[in-house]
Amino acid sequence: MNTFRVGTDPLSLNQLRAALSGPVRAELTAEATTAVQAGADAIGRIVKSGAVVYGVNTGFGLLANTQIPAKDLDELQRNLVLSHACGVGPLLPDAVVRLVMLLKIASLSRGASGVRPETIQALQRLLEAEVYPCIPSKGSVGASGDLAPLAHLSSVLIGVGEARVGGQILPAEAALERAGLQPLTLGPKEGLALLNGTQVSTALALAGLVAVEDVFAAGLVAGAMSTDALMGSDTPFDPRIHALRGQPGQIDVARRLRELMAGSAIRDSHREDDERVQDPYSFRCQPQVMGAILDVLRNSARTLGIEASGVTDNPLVFADTGEVLSGGNFHAEPVGFAADQIAMAVCEIGNLSERRTSVLVDPKMSGLPAFLVRESGLNSGFMIAQVTAAALVAENRQMAHPAVVDTVPTSANQEDHVSMATHGARRLLDMAENAASVVAIELLAAAQGLDFRRPLKSSPLLEEAHATVRTAASGYDRDHYFAPDIVAATALVREGRFRAAAGDLLPTA
Repeated sequence: MNTFRVGTDPLSLNQLRAALSGPVRAELTAEATTAVQAGADAIGRIVKSGAVVYGVNTGFGLLANTQIPAKDLDELQRNLVLSHACGVGPLLPDAVVRLVMLLKIASLSRGASGVRPETIQALQRLLEAEVYPCIPSKGSVGASGDLAPLAHLSSVLIGVGEARVGGQILPAEAALERAGLQPLTLGPKEGLALLNGTQVSTALALAGLVAVEDVFAAGLVAGAMSTDALMGSDTPFDPRIHALRGQPGQIDVARRLRELMAGSAIRDSHREDDERVQDPYSFRCQPQVMGAILDVLRNSARTLGIEASGVTDNPLVFADTGEVLSGGNFHAEPVGFAADQIAMAVCEIGNLSERRTSVLVDPKMSGLPAFLVRESGLNSGFMIAQVTAAALVAENRQMAHPAVVDTVPTSANQEDHVSMATHGARRLLDMAENAASVVAIELLAAAQGLDFRRPLKSSPLLEEAHATVRTAASGYDRDHYFAPDIVAATALVREGRFRAAAGDLLPTA
């Protein structure tokens, strides 16, 4: 189990990836523990003074002008959690919930939320015990934070709702017992601090980013394999071309494509006297398209990395001055834009990949047997595999519509502009799954194309990739039940088996 120390230092992308892949523990630094106590003490002084502060002793949203008596403050926070637990739809997977919990702990550990140390400790204990609150996936508009899903997370702390433990769904109180905990009584502002924030949308976007990174890496390999299977040219990857434009992602992708194809006997066989002048765009423009995608993934990773360690609830406590300031850090617009950009990026990975597969199965374009099978006619080969790829890219195009432009006013127009980041991020896992299958189909097609070029061999790196593909499916000699081949090849993509082929391109900070 990985242990992360959280506090003032931001979580790294590799730590966030680790939280998605397996159980983690979160320990607060000494500085964070001090900051948390100072924030809680500041809230205590406000309550004692009788000063009216939003979220501490007032109603919420449009009810912010309603003052709540001191005797009702505990009930106020409990009611907030219960009333906001309005999520619907399938439950978020444990990996995403685990990351949500880590992000919430990291945010609260900054000391600006006013929660007590014991409240954070309860979350830490749930995380360490692998008790994952059941969080419905739908119901957040990404401002004022991910209210409904975070209410379902928080309800488990007070003994309400359900949690998943070892794959089994238990009532909240039973799940708390598994972690050695009793239900909490939330103090002033604690319910609001737990519900406010962008942790769900951020965790979903990060999960989508990691999945898309794996698809991107496999797409690079598939594109290089397809270029060799086509007996295409690597001249478009010449560094001088890309240096003149100057786009960093483009330059890096061209370099990696050159490295992937280096030493190919297939390429060497047609360097001279090749009557073809230029390859189709889906082959020739790989550095331009995949490079732009890489820039988007890097920029989105930077945004999400910042958000993962940020404080995104409201109001915020500044213990050094005793002030509590109302603002709008709960608004998930940065996450929404990042998710929309990742959605467009993964859509384009699939678009490019499907076009290359279409070229490979067309004998007029590729010079290979029709649909990549001998005795075409008797055998249909990759005919419908390409159709499946076309169907999946069409589905991704529909899902790629930007979410952030679809704001719908809520809370009686008090919250009149929202980000829609949460469902914009949630779709990424489905889109990545679609694109993984599209790229898997291309990998199968490219491997088949390389087989037809024997006895010539591709480069050492691409021959290694070819061998990896062949662990999922043997060569296509005649028609057979095709679906299991695609499922197995898709699993290779999703498991990150081609991630190393991306080299140093993907962000790591």
